[in-house]
Amino acid sequence: MNIEALLTEKCITLNLESGSKEEVIDAMIAMLAEHDKVMDIERLAEDVRKREREMSTGIGKNIGLPHAKTSAVIEPVLGVATLSREVDFDSIDSQPVQIVFLLATPEAMLAEHLKLLGRITRLAGRDDVRQRILDATTPSEVLALFREEEKDLPQI
Repeated sequence: MNIEALLTEKCITLNLESGSKEEVIDAMIAMLAEHDKVMDIERLAEDVRKREREMSTGIGKNIGLPHAKTSAVIEPVLGVATLSREVDFDSIDSQPVQIVFLLATPEAMLAEHLKLLGRITRLAGRDDVRQRILDATTPSEVLALFREEEKDLPQI
């Protein structure tokens, strides 16, 4: 399992229009509503919002990473969005967010959840990867980017 394997073009939105962190998260949850691994979209929304209230998922370097361990999914689910304008995400570095990853994993998959969070953070934390995500003009370019970047990394 890796990032590229979790993504489909339907789970990638480029230049998402939104004015607040809450709007971004809501739009990303809505994007995942038709995903075949999501069994309960309301539960997913509730769990992601609950986690965000506990501590902001603005991880720095213009990245937001809302996530949840939840009974709402039967396998890990990932969405990616670039934002049409930067959004305040209460990030640890006080910088606004331009790229958002939303990760949901089943409650029983804690180890995989942590490994996926780590991989997203490591890859998206690189300046060249972030710039390539922001420069992408199609979801397929984002998929190809992760396929290329993960080809030499071990499976999670």
